[in-house]
Amino acid sequence: MSNYKIETKCVQSGYTPGNGEPRQIPIYQSTTFKYDTSEDMGKLFDLEASGYFYTRLQNPTSDYVAAKICDMEGGTAAMLLSSGQAANFYATFNICETGGHFIASSAIYGGTYNLFAVTMKKMGIDVTFVDPDCTEEELHAAFRENTKLVFGETVANPALKVLDIEKFARVAHAHGVPLIIDNTFPTPVNCRPIEWGADIVTHSTTKYMDGHGAAVGGVIVDSGKFDWLAHKEKYPGLCTPDDSYHGITYAEKFGLEGGYITKATAQLMRDFGSTPAPQNAYLLNLGLESLHVRMKRHCENGLAVAKFLESNDKIAWVNYADLESSKYYETAKKYMPNGTCGVVSFGVKGGRKAAETFMKNLKLIAIETHVADARSCCLHPANSTHRQMSEEELIAAGVPSDLVRLSCGLESSEDLIADIAQALSFIE
Repeated sequence: MSNYKIETKCVQSGYTPGNGEPRQIPIYQSTTFKYDTSEDMGKLFDLEASGYFYTRLQNPTSDYVAAKICDMEGGTAAMLLSSGQAANFYATFNICETGGHFIASSAIYGGTYNLFAVTMKKMGIDVTFVDPDCTEEELHAAFRENTKLVFGETVANPALKVLDIEKFARVAHAHGVPLIIDNTFPTPVNCRPIEWGADIVTHSTTKYMDGHGAAVGGVIVDSGKFDWLAHKEKYPGLCTPDDSYHGITYAEKFGLEGGYITKATAQLMRDFGSTPAPQNAYLLNLGLESLHVRMKRHCENGLAVAKFLESNDKIAWVNYADLESSKYYETAKKYMPNGTCGVVSFGVKGGRKAAETFMKNLKLIAIETHVADARSCCLHPANSTHRQMSEEELIAAGVPSDLVRLSCGLESSEDLIADIAQALSFIE
């Protein structure tokens, strides 16, 4: 359905029922699949035939939904995972192994920051964090001989800094490495990073794509455009024979369009098993069908709340790229002309203590670690998702200790603003 608009893809892509088949995506709630002969199953294990033998690797329900998201992002292959965290780990580890190095924006989700800076460092992988607002010269200076990729978020969570995708793609490609973009907040409804030069796109589907706080999940989409074989010395995992699959060279056998995702499925999913439940994939698809409708309302509410906060004398600052006063306004309009997302971050005058007072007095808006679903919720990252970080690390990540992240849901914007106003009234 590549020629259809994004609204149609949200509803129709990924699954086309045949005559007399279910109109809704079937849930294949099975761990295993039967075959008539060992030879038939052997072809699957040799990657000589397509099909299913064990849900830890692949499941039809998940593949239908992955195909929909792939079409929405304009990619050539995709895979669902059990969480967005798993998606970002697989996306990077698939091409950056022990002894490797990669570059990441410093303004990223705290869980991803810890994954890169702590856990992957223990695996012998080094990362250099750069300011997303860095110059091209500063970005070039971060590269090493063993650099394998560049990573960033379209709209940073929770700092809401907007990445200049074309700049990061241009520099990454000049060094012969791909750009991986986490596009969770805008979703492909508001931004399609592949069109701006990104090579691989990830999402925490737990957020807007699911939209209801019902199912945790993640996805990786490959653009099919990065030429791994042209840089085969950097990517032996893709460009040299894999002994665990009878000497298959993924980039040669499955081409630019399928080599990266096939390797991630055949190797990483096989060995780590970050498998989404078929039921969760089904719930995700239900969310995707209304994504194009919901994102418009999320953005409308976000802008209304941001304007209120900007005019309130108890607010120190507001980060929302759709505000004309934002330093990211022009960049946001370039990449996301229809709006960024429904998440607003701001600082309360009085710092951490004042932020805590505000949070305690919210009534309609819930305090949750979650973000980006139908119900509005709020978080003080310094006391929750980013609490492992020092004050210096918080500032470097664009998440100062007074920052409050507010995710505007689908309620009345007037009711949301009234709740914010009454909570602010408790701050002296």
